[in-house]
Amino acid sequence: MAKSRSFKRILGYVRPYWFSLLLNLIFNLVTIFFSLFSFALLVPLLNLLFQTEVVEVVAKPEFALTSDYLMSYLNYVMSSIIVENGHRYALVFICVVMLVSFLFRNIGRFFAYYTMAKVRVGTIKDLRQDLYGKILVLPLSYYGKQKKGDVMSRITNDVQEVEASILNWIETLIKDPLTIIFYFAFLLSQSARLTLFVLVLLPVAGLVIGRIGKALKKESKDTQNRLAGLTATIEESISGLRIIKGFNAIGYLRRKFGEQNEEYSRSLLGVHRKRDMSSPMSEFLSAIVVIIVLWFGGNMILGGTSSLSAAGFISYIIVFSQIISPIKSFAQGYFNIKKGVASADRIFEFMDEDEVITEKENAIEIKDFKEEICYQNVSFHYEKDDVLKEICLKIPKGKVIALVGESGGGKSTLADLLPRFYDVSEGNILIDGHDIRDYKINDLRGLMGIVTQESILFNDTVFNNIAFGMENVSKEAVVEAAKIANAHEFIMEMEHGYDTNIGDRGMNLSGGQRQRLSIARAVLKNPPILILDEATSSLDTESERLVQDALSKVMSQRTSIVIAHRLSTIQYADEIIVLQKGKILERGNHDELIALNGVYKKLTDLQSFN
Repeated sequence: MAKSRSFKRILGYVRPYWFSLLLNLIFNLVTIFFSLFSFALLVPLLNLLFQTEVVEVVAKPEFALTSDYLMSYLNYVMSSIIVENGHRYALVFICVVMLVSFLFRNIGRFFAYYTMAKVRVGTIKDLRQDLYGKILVLPLSYYGKQKKGDVMSRITNDVQEVEASILNWIETLIKDPLTIIFYFAFLLSQSARLTLFVLVLLPVAGLVIGRIGKALKKESKDTQNRLAGLTATIEESISGLRIIKGFNAIGYLRRKFGEQNEEYSRSLLGVHRKRDMSSPMSEFLSAIVVIIVLWFGGNMILGGTSSLSAAGFISYIIVFSQIISPIKSFAQGYFNIKKGVASADRIFEFMDEDEVITEKENAIEIKDFKEEICYQNVSFHYEKDDVLKEICLKIPKGKVIALVGESGGGKSTLADLLPRFYDVSEGNILIDGHDIRDYKINDLRGLMGIVTQESILFNDTVFNNIAFGMENVSKEAVVEAAKIANAHEFIMEMEHGYDTNIGDRGMNLSGGQRQRLSIARAVLKNPPILILDEATSSLDTESERLVQDALSKVMSQRTSIVIAHRLSTIQYADEIIVLQKGKILERGNHDELIALNGVYKKLTDLQSFN
């Protein structure tokens, strides 16, 4: 049942290209017609070569869409040519007609492949586009549970497998059944008795081939899962190379990868052996069928119980041998589709993941932040763990709110709930009196600029990283944002200035430089709400000073939520919220909290001591 659903969903991606499929069908019919016409010419050619006595056909046969008409018409034409011009002229005529026939046959084949290419490429393009879109909309919590390498494998390896197997089989599904039907119709018109005998033999061979494929789908899915594990290990190794080398873990990871590689190779070998078994087995069974047909048909002709001539029987065997290839191709496609459906199952398993963060059907627009943000009895549970408990908090427009406390206390989660990276488990978050779940998600996030502890940059130019997500941005606006973020000076010292590529994740920059580019990006967006998640905690003193100065410029006239590890950076905040185990323990400005002589005072003393 799952197989059927996955296959139907792939067909849904094929459907927009129905016109190309129709053209493919037409060109395949052209190919089949000229193929049969070429084989039909063999009978008069063989009769001519064997010097069979020519029976003059005076009456031209009446037109009909049957092989009998085709054979009768060819006999009429050949009879006329031989009587009027002789055997040698007839031989030249047949050769020329066969050449033209083969030319049109191959023109038909070319255009059949040409039109099918658009179907294959377009289908995979649309499927990959939807998969990438799904990657972008799934909640952050999903990637906390899944390996990134597994997701990458689904959008690359599994999609490639669908193209190589299912789409290839769809092409076969159009061409081969048509070929089989028309060829069998031709054979049936030549000798009904012999063709019926053939129809009894072929299903027996098909049943034998079919038994091999039952376990192939399961093995293929296991193989794809193991490949995803390999991809995940490679991705993690590249990302964590500094730690791997620093902890002398090269040998450990090499052994781990070796074990995964061995398991994948063993599984892949099993799949290949089962799949490759179908081709030689089907060829051997085909040879047995052809030999049996030769024996049975030969006995019919020798016994005088068949209307076929010797030349007609040779032509029959040649056409019958041509029907073996599409039958084999169809059987081989059955094995490939098992492997392809296993990949399709993995693709749609990912596509069917709940987005969790969904937009209401009649969501309202919000283009500006006017009054306040209000957390009303907000609780958040991650799986079975309580991360936040009954948080009540008001953030008036233009105020700076700082979140401090121990690691794991819920600071980042509290901030992540505002742009709906997660949704509250209980309670409500209001912006200007409306629940944030009532707003359009893009509008809501458009109100916010985010600067995190880990600077998220992309393998692109400085300009494109600052202007990320925005269109039609002028060079002047980007430069102005960089100046506010204290980034313009070091950018101009780079080889190509704002057109310099910063490498994967900004690896060509220092930590402070990466952070200032992130701030410049937030400045350019010019959001009314700013979220700063430990933006200076990993920097050295000089970089921290430059970044903090940039942040001070950015935060003026904006509503800011600041998550801080270094308490010295948030003493200016209008209100400081002390979180512990998901609850608000203390709140107030710096002086008020110091006077309380509680948790905040202890944290301040510890940092002063350090």
